[in-house]
Amino acid sequence: MQRTTTAAAVATLLAAAVLGLAPHQAQAAPATTAAAAADVSSQLRFHDIPGSGGITLKGNVFTPAGAESGRKYPLIVLPTSWGLPQIEYIAQAKKLADSGYVVVSYTSRGFWLSGGDIEVAGPPDIADVSAVIDWALANSPADADRIGLGGVSYAAGITLLASAHDPRVKAVVAMSGWADLIESIYSGRTQHLQAAGMLGAAGYLTGRPGPELKTLLGNFLGSRLDQEQQMIEWGRKRSASEQVDRINANGAAIMLGNAWGDTIFPPNQYAKFYERLTGPKRLEFRPGDHATAEGTGLLGLPNDTWTNAHRWFDRYLKGERNGVDTEAPVQIKSRSNDGYEGYADWKSVGSGGSEKLALSDSEHLFANVDSGANGGILLLSSALDQFVKAPPIASVPLLPRAFAAVWQSERYGEARRIRGTAKLHTTVTPTKGDGTFVAYLYDVGPLGIGKLVSNAPYTFHGKAPGQAFGVDLELFSTAYDVPAGHRLALVIDTVDPLYIEHNPIGAQLTFSSPRTDPSYLSVPLRER
Repeated sequence: MQRTTTAAAVATLLAAAVLGLAPHQAQAAPATTAAAAADVSSQLRFHDIPGSGGITLKGNVFTPAGAESGRKYPLIVLPTSWGLPQIEYIAQAKKLADSGYVVVSYTSRGFWLSGGDIEVAGPPDIADVSAVIDWALANSPADADRIGLGGVSYAAGITLLASAHDPRVKAVVAMSGWADLIESIYSGRTQHLQAAGMLGAAGYLTGRPGPELKTLLGNFLGSRLDQEQQMIEWGRKRSASEQVDRINANGAAIMLGNAWGDTIFPPNQYAKFYERLTGPKRLEFRPGDHATAEGTGLLGLPNDTWTNAHRWFDRYLKGERNGVDTEAPVQIKSRSNDGYEGYADWKSVGSGGSEKLALSDSEHLFANVDSGANGGILLLSSALDQFVKAPPIASVPLLPRAFAAVWQSERYGEARRIRGTAKLHTTVTPTKGDGTFVAYLYDVGPLGIGKLVSNAPYTFHGKAPGQAFGVDLELFSTAYDVPAGHRLALVIDTVDPLYIEHNPIGAQLTFSSPRTDPSYLSVPLRER
């Protein structure tokens, strides 16, 4: 009861603040202020919306200013992000309604005052989207032939999946989300500890995790390898990449946006999914961490991601010829400058070819000790990189060589513009059958201070001790400019607070470069 009362009060006050109304005005809008303001501003009303399976979803509806009787308007449905209430999109929903949309936002099931349990974009969540569409068509001047979906993070994953199941959906804008849930939080067969832990904690604090989610979190964070395949199958059912054929068949126009440093849903999986889409599509990558690229827009401030989201909806729901479909469909912004670069497709991002950093020296390291090289802190490190150009750093010359393997390039005479996905190929010989290592790519300045360019974890199980095996590992995609006079360094260690490591006590790893199978790091570059 206490949580219910608090949530209601917070929702009302925040909605009022965003709309520039006093609290009593926001509450009265459905009954008293709507008529007076109908000719100057869109109107907000809070509603209980029937979800799938008989639950109630807490939602709100904006209708266009001065909506004409009998006229239909394009509909946009915005499920909320993980752990956030229905007022999340108030600022953007109002802007959309002011430009002629009916906008329905609702708290995703299992969170705050909405009914049901947290299903993590399971079938009930997808059915909820269709149920909300049905309700909007029956209770608002929404046009059944012009329906769009959008949202940030959790909502992005839900809306992509919903576009595979509801052919009425004509346009989707999925920001800071996932297309492959396994690749997002279990890449390199390694649990992303901080990401999963934060999501789990937020779920318990703001909602009601269902029995399936509770079991899965316990198995995942507890490293239950005997349940690994079941966890993978659970994630696949919640991944739009597994349903891309249905999405393509339905033909919705899909816009994807993400940040280079997203520590919950890294960009690689979005890029791979984008390449498989056959309908109208757009991909945008910017500096930042999870949802930081869209965050200012949720407060109503100018924001490139939301501006392009509006343009996308205008083009595919209103038919406006605003040029968003004639621009280069892949738009990226380097972490090193403020300009945008356009490409015909994702493969063209690294169109300047690749530069190979030879890993010819054999390196031997002891596991279980953090060398000081790491990927930073969830949500914070990449946000600092976005706003003040301060990514995680390490003094490469001072990294303890007993616990960190280090290879460096020569100093570059001219700048290198890294674009896309760096790939590591190496040979590993473990002393134990299980293990984890993390690869880091650094931009190293004249004083030896390395700025993190990218990283990725890798875990193995069931290997024969003393037996070498090959490893191919993709680092997280990025766009980064290495200044002239700097060099690149590849660092490998075995402990990073972002991830769960699986190194037994006393484990050691040797990285070698056999003559018949040389080790290297391939770094994609933009054309000079």
